[in-house]
Amino acid sequence: MKSGNKVVMNMGILYARMLITMGISLYATRLVLTALGAVDYGVFNLIAGLIAMLSFLNTAMATSTQRYLSFYQGKNDLTMQKKVFTNSLILHLGIGVLVVAGLEIAGLFLFNGFLNIPADRIHIAQMIYHFMSVTVFFTVLAVPFTGSLVAHENMLWVAVVNVVETLLKLGIAYLLYVIAQDKLAVYGILTAGISIISFLLYGVYCFRKYEDCTLKGVFSVDRKLIKELTSFASWNLFGSLCALGRVQGLTILLNIFLGTVVNAAFGIANQVAAQLNFFSLTMLRAINPQIMKSEGANNREKMLRLSMIGSKFGFFLLAFVAVPCIFEMNTILNLWLTNVPEYTVVFCSLMLCATLINQLTIGLQSAVQATGKVKAYQIVVGGVLLLALPLAYGLLKLGYPPYYVFIGYCFVELIACILRLFFLRSIAGMSISLYFSNVIFKIIIPLFLLILTCYLSVSYLHFEFRFFFTGIAGVLVFAISIYFFGLCADEKLFLKKMIPALLDKLQVKKQLKHT
Repeated sequence: MKSGNKVVMNMGILYARMLITMGISLYATRLVLTALGAVDYGVFNLIAGLIAMLSFLNTAMATSTQRYLSFYQGKNDLTMQKKVFTNSLILHLGIGVLVVAGLEIAGLFLFNGFLNIPADRIHIAQMIYHFMSVTVFFTVLAVPFTGSLVAHENMLWVAVVNVVETLLKLGIAYLLYVIAQDKLAVYGILTAGISIISFLLYGVYCFRKYEDCTLKGVFSVDRKLIKELTSFASWNLFGSLCALGRVQGLTILLNIFLGTVVNAAFGIANQVAAQLNFFSLTMLRAINPQIMKSEGANNREKMLRLSMIGSKFGFFLLAFVAVPCIFEMNTILNLWLTNVPEYTVVFCSLMLCATLINQLTIGLQSAVQATGKVKAYQIVVGGVLLLALPLAYGLLKLGYPPYYVFIGYCFVELIACILRLFFLRSIAGMSISLYFSNVIFKIIIPLFLLILTCYLSVSYLHFEFRFFFTGIAGVLVFAISIYFFGLCADEKLFLKKMIPALLDKLQVKKQLKHT
């Protein structure tokens, strides 16, 4: 129960961070756009966007570091934890240097007529590019520290640093209104400075707080461990590239066959799916360390149980928001965008369906990572995800409407889910019948009642802002049905014990304030 309470607490911290940073970031973006103007803001985002494409590299490396640290924490092997950290630090230092060198070489060509930037802003754009390279270096170098924090399940400090970053960005946005210097240049310098501050906050905290975060032995490279870390990260990177290639490939195919208007609809659908998916990803980030530690402690039964819980609750958390949105998509998009590109409603709805399908095995993906046997998994599942491209090409070539591409997308996602089940049965001995019993069969009734509630609302109620009623009614029905039909006996027991415990803690805090 202690680990369960920690997961719940970390979820609360991560959701609070999400709400704070999202609100401040949206406001800061508006301030920066006004201060810089459309041209300079466009220049900054063009350069920052090129750099941001490297984020999948960072994600793959962070997963690798966190997995090995959590694994050896589960084994209570402090010596190996120290070796993982120091070797990971060496590895990321090398990667950071190589990435920056690659970016600087690429910069020689990008600014030689390749990028469409106003002539009078080329010099500033090049300066921004150098600053963004610095940002990438310190972001890569911070990975062992963020991996350590996640492995120790210290989401609080991660959230604190993220909030500090957001507040600094807000401060920079206000500063742009009072400075006389070139605003774009100042914005680029100070934004790069935030990455250095974040790195220092992570680094100093980890060195002071955790015994496994040490520089002792940093010059003693364990080639075998470095190779293992690199191999694990490389296959994760391959999987990330497959997912990225699927999205970018569909963007190109839709553009070739149907033009930029359909690209706009696809872009909006991707944005909607990514934003809503964050609710379940936050939960998964909180539960991942426990999955890895359980495998390290040779408690595979617990590891598989947690992965199933992650899959079920990942689906529930997304469905809470996604299903009402699917039924009210037309109204929501018209309120948000005013001028909605053709096909956007159906694209968004089908993308959310595909994301919901993915959630059915989202925890199992973490379980595969925990076993460390990712090579065959990433080759097969990553390859299957890419099948969406030839399928889309065939459908468009035959003259089918573009939404058929996303029906095919959902079908491919379903195949990937089935393959994850068989992979986990093969490499970890997971019972597929137990998975269906604990996950699929527990989802069916709550999902049916949620769909029925939303369907009745949109079919028989017609008034302004009906989507509020659809959402609230759907959430209430879904929450009640999850408790009665979606939870296993031990999950209900955990809730019954956790809620009074949380209330007691709140009561104690109130009493302390009054004394």
